[in-house]
Amino acid sequence: MIKYDPGNMGLLFVIQWKGSVFPKAMVWAIPNAIVAVLLHMYARQEQAGDDGGGGGLLDLTGVNLVWGGYTSVLGFLVVFRNNQAYTRFWEGATLINQIRGEWFNAVSTLFAFTNHSVAYNEKVEHFQHTIIRLASMLYCSALQQVCDLDDDWFEIIEIRGMDGDSIRFMQDSND
Repeated sequence: MIKYDPGNMGLLFVIQWKGSVFPKAMVWAIPNAIVAVLLHMYARQEQAGDDGGGGGLLDLTGVNLVWGGYTSVLGFLVVFRNNQAYTRFWEGATLINQIRGEWFNAVSTLFAFTNHSVAYNEKVEHFQHTIIRLASMLYCSALQQVCDLDDDWFEIIEIRGMDGDSIRFMQDSND
């Protein structure tokens, strides 16, 4: 995966050379731009050499219609792509919130089915605290997976009460 540095304004990554689509796009754009400029110069030259009767070699009467159709199609494609990106963003945001809600329900269910006896009060409380800490670490890990920041450090509920071997095991384990 390519790591982008957004810079101060947040847009400098667009004009960088490494990992950019601009070099590949320029391979196609520059020759076509040169051809377009040459055709434009040729069309202007032909019209200038015309006697004004409109019967010259180059008749450009339908260009406005073609240009209007071209810009309409191009506008439709830009709007369609923007709509797709917007839809994907909101789908991802909705799924992240849904995951949080599902995990909240799972932890709530675990709390509901704990023993309410006074004799096990200390053990139940330790179990509930451990579950909350594990759920906090799980959500933090999930956010780090989808996060694309340089500093992907998120706050979690303190890990006091967790033994060192368990914490090292979780740190060393793969996703």
